Amino acid sequence: MLGVLIFLFLLLALVGYLVGVYNGLVRVRAAVKLAWSNIDVLLVQRHDELPKLVEVCRQYMQYEAATLERVMRARAGVDAARSSGDVGSLGVAERDLRSGLTGLYAVAENYPQLKASEPFRHLQERISGLETAIADRREVYNDSANINNVRIATFPDVLVARLGDFPPAQLLQFAADQKADVDLKAAFSR
Repeated sequence: MLGVLIFLFLLLALVGYLVGVYNGLVRVRAAVKLAWSNIDVLLVQRHDELPKLVEVCRQYMQYEAATLERVMRARAGVDAARSSGDVGSLGVAERDLRSGLTGLYAVAENYPQLKASEPFRHLQERISGLETAIADRREVYNDSANINNVRIATFPDVLVARLGDFPPAQLLQFAADQKADVDLKAAFSR
């Protein structure tokens, strides 16, 4: 009888442990999804602000249609990557958008009335603030993804992860050309 009780206690302890591991994996997977959602919210906010900035600029910059079009194309690229959840293509699209915005701000330097415009300054500050927040959220996302990836790769969690639906999370990594500063000289020469 004592042997049966010990066996049941050990079995119950093992089941409790496995449930704890499973629940821990669910929590880290949810943290990755939450971190991505937080980035997504900021990307949508920036996405909504960019047409306003382009419209304000268009009123002053009648001869800079190519610059404005480049920003709108880059905006569409970021939106497509964001909507698909493709972390890899998001880095490329973000680089293109950053380059387009740098070019827009560089061209705006030639339009003193635009630079002095309250709507332009407000939108420029709002978009810059969103850029900073997006960078912060990327760091949180990568931390969450790393925790997830370590948990699903370490023993004994790897056993539960393989039995459940716990794929590795893709880190937001950028190639060297994507991390490089935008060439301001080229942006001003347009």
